[in-house]
Amino acid sequence: MTRVDRGRLTVLTADGERRVHPAPALHDPDGIDSPAVGDWVALRGELAVAVLPRRSAFTRTVAGRTSAGQVVAANLDLVLVVDALAGPTRARRVERYLAVAWASGATPVVVLTKADLCDDVPAAVAAVAEDAIGVDVLAVSAHTGEGLDALRALLGEGRTAAMVGPSGVGKSSLANALAGAEVAPTRDVREADGRGRHTTTSRELHLLPGGALLVDTPGMRELGLYDDEGVDTAYADVAELARECRFRDCEHRTEPGCAVAAAIDDGRLDPARLLGWRKLQAEARRQELRADARARAAEHARVRALHRAYRTQPTRVR
Repeated sequence: MTRVDRGRLTVLTADGERRVHPAPALHDPDGIDSPAVGDWVALRGELAVAVLPRRSAFTRTVAGRTSAGQVVAANLDLVLVVDALAGPTRARRVERYLAVAWASGATPVVVLTKADLCDDVPAAVAAVAEDAIGVDVLAVSAHTGEGLDALRALLGEGRTAAMVGPSGVGKSSLANALAGAEVAPTRDVREADGRGRHTTTSRELHLLPGGALLVDTPGMRELGLYDDEGVDTAYADVAELARECRFRDCEHRTEPGCAVAAAIDDGRLDPARLLGWRKLQAEARRQELRADARARAAEHARVRALHRAYRTQPTRVR
């Protein structure tokens, strides 16, 4: 499936592109099982009647105070976490995207765009790579073509990747450069900070010349964690140290035998990494509590509906 609009799905078939309607059974009030870009769907005439099992899914919570989830893209091999080298790269933001990317089941890659606007690309890449543990970090320029061959090498035939990141970091320009044609609209960068303006308004899958599939996504104002599965992977250095603490319930503050505090004291761990880890863990815990409360409320509503139906049965023995 290449695109999801209100009430319509765009799918690629052996006979070309088609626009179909999702069957009512595919509506999921929680958002997770509804059709998403990248899904394989079963068709019956002009209806999509089933979503085939996913092998991966980049999932976030819906913006606002809610536990509902939203699958941004499914069946991914790679998640390209995109940020721009025009202006300061925000390490904590990249780490948040990496946590969600690791939880997706796909392999994350950090792509730093607008390398032609950066005075010291190697230093900028090294700074990001220091915290992006176990992740390739590539610097690219859609304008000059720098780094695009290295990125294309990762996007082999039949592989599917999704670009995720905030607005204005050059995702649409990168999609056009990889496609060799204008598949996504772009706008000029702002002179003040070298960043672009929001252009992509919906998620869409593009077929690249080499046979890879690329999902372009709108910039995300919020990227809420749906669960905690990727947090410890994104912060593998902190999580590994935490396992070495003397006490299993160590809060990594003033407890004796705290390996995390010791690593901060001797300069092996940036305190900002610990703060980032704690913040995402706390957010994931709040999301878990909201999801539990939502599940309990749904079950209570179901039981009440059953009781009402039972009381209104005309044949019930009184």
